Amino acid sequence: MKRVLTVAGSDSGGGAGIQADLKTMLAHGVHGMSVVVAVTAQNSVGVQGAWDLPVEAVLAQLDSVLGDIGVDAVKTGMLSCPELVSAVAGRLRGVEAPIVVDPVGVSKHGDPLLRADAVEVVRTGLLPLATVATPNLPEVEQLTGVRVETERDLRRGAEAVLALGPRWVLVKGGHLQGEAVDLLTDGSTEHLLRAPRLDNRHTHGTGCTLASAIASRLALGDDVPSAVAAAKQYVTGAIAAGFALGAGIGPVDHGWRDVRRV
Repeated sequence: MKRVLTVAGSDSGGGAGIQADLKTMLAHGVHGMSVVVAVTAQNSVGVQGAWDLPVEAVLAQLDSVLGDIGVDAVKTGMLSCPELVSAVAGRLRGVEAPIVVDPVGVSKHGDPLLRADAVEVVRTGLLPLATVATPNLPEVEQLTGVRVETERDLRRGAEAVLALGPRWVLVKGGHLQGEAVDLLTDGSTEHLLRAPRLDNRHTHGTGCTLASAIASRLALGDDVPSAVAAAKQYVTGAIAAGFALGAGIGPVDHGWRDVRRV
């Protein structure tokens, strides 16, 4: 059984964060483990509150998992303050397994999840550890100052993120018009991943789900381009099956491939 660890925040509504990560890992047949770094009060209409856990609590969780169970891949998500980013990066420097960094900046509803004083620590401490970094377009701009407005800008955004140190970067083009096109590159090879834009507003948790699917596929032995392509296919199906929940934006369906749902 392959072991995948998520280091992220909790979403009380169950659509994103730790909850989405663990559902995604289960759907890929790996054993999911979690280090909770923050607790949010969150539902389909927004984030009503967020509270970071103490650094010592986060490090204790990391040491507990890494010291006994070990990992075959790690995914990081919401890390809102510089102290937590620095502490997590420090522990992950000794991990030899692939690391997928989702540099979460804002929630689906536009709520800020990364403090301004933490951005530089993400740039210099966390992104250099990434096997794959998975920023969306606002996060590319937040991290590099590069604004991606068309498909032709994807390469410029990816190059700017690569300059911060990850081995691969997947720039997610979901905020562009037209097809849902992402660019994966390591600076020497490029892969454009396309999917039809689906007419479904219930897309809460897509970023967490995609990054966790990539980490799961890497743990299972895929190379990076294969892992990202498989994860893109999985999240596209999850978006297509996204469902209404509450009064706002519902979640994607992490179990859409489960034959019992048919």
